[in-house]
Amino acid sequence: MEIRTAPIDGNMREIAFSQPDFERIAQIVLETSGICIPKGKDSLVYSRLVPRVQRLGFASFRQYLSYLMTPEAVDENQGLINALTTNTTNFFREEHHFEALKTQVLPELVSHARRGGRVRLWSAGCSSGEEACTIAFCLLDQCPEASSLDIRILATDIDGDVLKRARSGHYPARSIAKLPEGLAERHFEPSHTFADEKTVNVRLRSLVTYRQLNLVKPWPFRRPFDVVFCRNVAIYFNADTQDQLWNRFKDVLQPGGYLFMGHSERLSNSVKQSFEPVAITTYRLKSKAAPASPLERGVSWLWACCSGCARTVRRSASASS
Repeated sequence: MEIRTAPIDGNMREIAFSQPDFERIAQIVLETSGICIPKGKDSLVYSRLVPRVQRLGFASFRQYLSYLMTPEAVDENQGLINALTTNTTNFFREEHHFEALKTQVLPELVSHARRGGRVRLWSAGCSSGEEACTIAFCLLDQCPEASSLDIRILATDIDGDVLKRARSGHYPARSIAKLPEGLAERHFEPSHTFADEKTVNVRLRSLVTYRQLNLVKPWPFRRPFDVVFCRNVAIYFNADTQDQLWNRFKDVLQPGGYLFMGHSERLSNSVKQSFEPVAITTYRLKSKAAPASPLERGVSWLWACCSGCARTVRRSASASS
């Protein structure tokens, strides 16, 4: 048993935290979210969770873990996941993906939408919304009328706290100042809440829907997506969970749809043959071959019969000679 101190009401108090406590928390997180917490991360887990343990009035993590097993702890179980997820993000992160989106993906999709087609893009693991906003920047710059077409961006995350920030549309002025010239003026307006923030405008906001979603649980989708961004999310999963995730993305993508992955992520062997690389960590789902027509099947059958007959004749001729 390890005893650590933490400030409570201005005083340092002892909070018991053991290796079994760490292992149990890691197991809960794995089973709930698919996220792997490696060995040696006990200090990180302690520092992120001790405020919650204190707020609930527990003197040890063992008491906290016992509480998590009760029916009253539904919200706290989600709070634990929120506290232990990593939410590093910014606008135009891994900029090469957005260049590929603008040059290789959107022209075709915008043309399809302008002809009355349906277009859906998914930011999976959207954090506080910068990725979804960047997708919308690229889309609106090519298709200013996008909000009047059947084009929508779904942005999901397991962390309810960061989704609240994403839905608010408020971002620090210092991060917006780093955007390419003209983007801030086109897509943001002054915040009425804080002087050092700006807010995404109505036109952009109308394109993006934020929803809470656990990627390792069942998905509610009935229709496929044209584009999926899932970047720097799977790196927190083990190999089996990653494999399942890539296969599930394959199943919800349109044939010819695009999957954008993080720079350190790789498709698993079970799904690799279903995709073709089109840019750095950007893949396109191969179109399924169309089924043969009755005429094509008949010709194939006749050709097989003729080939079989020809082989029989050759064998007979060889035997008689």
